[in-house]
Amino acid sequence: MLQGAACGNERMNNMLNEINWPHEYLPGTTDNFASNEIIVRGTTAADVFENLIDTAIWPTCHDNATDVEFDNTEGTKLAPDTRFRFKTFGFPIEAQVIEFEAPADGKPGRLAWHGWAEGDADADHRLDVVHAWLLEDLYEGCVRILTQESQKGKPAAELFESEPDTMNISHQKWVKGLACTVLAAKAAKEA
Repeated sequence: MLQGAACGNERMNNMLNEINWPHEYLPGTTDNFASNEIIVRGTTAADVFENLIDTAIWPTCHDNATDVEFDNTEGTKLAPDTRFRFKTFGFPIEAQVIEFEAPADGKPGRLAWHGWAEGDADADHRLDVVHAWLLEDLYEGCVRILTQESQKGKPAAELFESEPDTMNISHQKWVKGLACTVLAAKAAKEA
């Protein structure tokens, strides 16, 4: 279903966009970092963004982001400044959306949240992350789906040491699952 290789080898006239990182979460300065992306044909950044912000479909894309609950937003869709909770990698995460920009006028879609898990009474067990997404229309009907996560804390350092690399494996499944979900929904509409 995914057609990553079908998008051709054409060079783009400009550079691909990057994630906007808060300084204290710059990749390489934290305890763990994951970067995952896919380029697919047959959808748009706007379609992917609409599916990504709807947490009700997360379980169909990714089995490691569950039990989403909202604190200050009605429904199931993320919005600017949304406070929410979910479970991932065995951690109950508190989170707040810190960047929310739908793709428009040739600009990529951007979604990021700051997430944290307090751990036990020992401050060394706190997990702090910024999880960011960038969705951009490319060439010949192709879309780039990029997600990156920068993590701080002892649990992050432990994830960095894990073999296999559970963070990158899980996030790549999420990227592919999101693409498959969007493409399947589009095919169902066209049928």
